[in-house]
Amino acid sequence: MGSVGAERFKGASPVGTPEGNVVMSFSFDSYQLEEEELQGKGSQAKGVVAEDPEPQDRYHGIYFAMLLAGVGFLLPYNSFITDVDYLHHKYPGTSIVFDMSLTYILVALVAVLLNNALVELLSLHTRIAVGYVLALGPLLFVSICDVWLELFSHRQAYAINLIAVGVVAFGCTGMVGPTGDKDSTAGVIISLSRIFTKLLLSDEKENTVIFFFISIGMELTCFILHLLVKRTRFVRYYTSGSHKGLPEAKGSRECGTGYRVHHDVTADDVRFVSDGPGPWQPVSPTGSLAHEAELAGGGTYMRFDVPRPKIKRSWPSFRAMLLHRYVVSRVIWAYMLSIAMTYFITLCLFPGLESEIHNCTLGEWLPILIMAIFNLSDFVGKILAALPYDWRGTHLLIYSCLRVVFIPLFIMCVYPNSQPTFGHPAWPCIFSLLMGITNGYFGSVPMILAAGKVSPEQRELAGNTMTVSYMTGLTLGSAVAYFAYSLTSASHSSCFHTETLNGSFTAGY
Repeated sequence: MGSVGAERFKGASPVGTPEGNVVMSFSFDSYQLEEEELQGKGSQAKGVVAEDPEPQDRYHGIYFAMLLAGVGFLLPYNSFITDVDYLHHKYPGTSIVFDMSLTYILVALVAVLLNNALVELLSLHTRIAVGYVLALGPLLFVSICDVWLELFSHRQAYAINLIAVGVVAFGCTGMVGPTGDKDSTAGVIISLSRIFTKLLLSDEKENTVIFFFISIGMELTCFILHLLVKRTRFVRYYTSGSHKGLPEAKGSRECGTGYRVHHDVTADDVRFVSDGPGPWQPVSPTGSLAHEAELAGGGTYMRFDVPRPKIKRSWPSFRAMLLHRYVVSRVIWAYMLSIAMTYFITLCLFPGLESEIHNCTLGEWLPILIMAIFNLSDFVGKILAALPYDWRGTHLLIYSCLRVVFIPLFIMCVYPNSQPTFGHPAWPCIFSLLMGITNGYFGSVPMILAAGKVSPEQRELAGNTMTVSYMTGLTLGSAVAYFAYSLTSASHSSCFHTETLNGSFTAGY
């Protein structure tokens, strides 16, 4: 370990584990790790180097720019499904909205799995840049070549729209992972944009072209803000500091705590455990049985200030991966089922069935208003999820399952076809409001609370497990939504066909 390391070396003592393995315990001072790290970088500079003061985001500009960068990944998909009036006008009697939803979810599910590999191969900025390119490309192509110039036949345009949605799903989800927390914000922005463009122009084609160009402009703005923000001193300070370990090194010098390394000779396993726990963690006397049990049974793997190249990594076996997930799932199973059930029920109805609710008075305005109400109330529900309340997992699961009542309520808004049970346009608006609030709340709370139910070293695994449950609910919901479409495919009232042919609802004014 070097000459100085020999001076700091405390000693080695074999400890037996319950499995019969032999554990060699070495302890040394944490200052040595910092000295070796500095020596490894080459100590050419002499004298004391003054550290720059930490930059501050005083006006929260960096925060909002990074928030918009996340929102930008959800804008393209919301742009494709929010112009339901144009889709119904161009593809009457088809399940275009259902097909877009299922295509997006299936591609996103595959992309999430690939993202686990890309996260190690590509840097964050590279993945974000590629994601924006894959999101902007299809949006530009469809808006110009299909909506504006109409270069393709009916069947070709249908397939191109589905392919574009798939590419967007791969770029937005595969490059940066799921961003469901920004979905409601993007949905609100796009819904307001569609209402504005439809009020501005009565011609279906013109207002749709402007709608897509506004979405492209917002997408470019989000991308440019990301490029500018990553070059700011604020971001460069903290990203470079995370690579160099500056905050940890500074704290280590002040505290002077040591670290203990446990080497399992049989399993070739290395553990790094702090030798100076905080006041909340009791310390067993050195040499006692309790102390040796802590050395043998401690399962915390922590990096501290050890440089990454010096840590030996090995891929866990498939059996070990399943065992780890099984252990975590036993703790958070109620939260997994809760988030899966929440999004399963939502995707059974949104955006598919909600886009098929029509009214002779409001015409194609009704599905646009319903989807806007859902996006806005979903946004409010996510804000309410930040309120502190310690839910039990089983209670969350029960309330999430109670949301199944929205399925028959929305079905009765379109069935029977000639005279729906809830034929007044106020009913679907009220149901969409309640479904959006509950979706935002019960779709966020399980993800927030699940991480606190496991130990710190298992939180990343818990997050991945919750993401799989989230995507499973989305996929199953999108597939089951076709049953709801079968109830509406055979019928639309004559007033709907008349208004579809004559243009939008405001054409007569």
